[in-house]
Amino acid sequence: MNGTRRNQWMALVGAMLSVLLLVPTVSAQQTAKKEHVFRGKVEKVDTKAKTVTVAGENVEGWMPAMTMIYKVDKEDMLKQVKAGDQITARVYDGDFQVLHDVKIVPAPTKSPKS
Repeated sequence: MNGTRRNQWMALVGAMLSVLLLVPTVSAQQTAKKEHVFRGKVEKVDTKAKTVTVAGENVEGWMPAMTMIYKVDKEDMLKQVKAGDQITARVYDGDFQVLHDVKIVPAPTKSPKS
């Protein structure tokens, strides 16, 4: 292969690699899922299955109020959360299985009856 031919070949390979490296970035940006705030009360923690059962509140545009079993994105949270805890988390469109960035929050206070 002469020098000119080799340079053309290298330029073609470089261009193809550039396209291949950019496609996942563009796809990820186009498929970014909308984030929602999730709130609920933990009913059960199953450390063996690495799940929590949560009575979730209605999340407009994501899911109506219901009790479901969820995975958590950070397993260490399973050691901190317990049945009865109120939690918040982030959830994403199309993903109905995983709670992200779970945080324990104070239970809502009930207003005194007059």
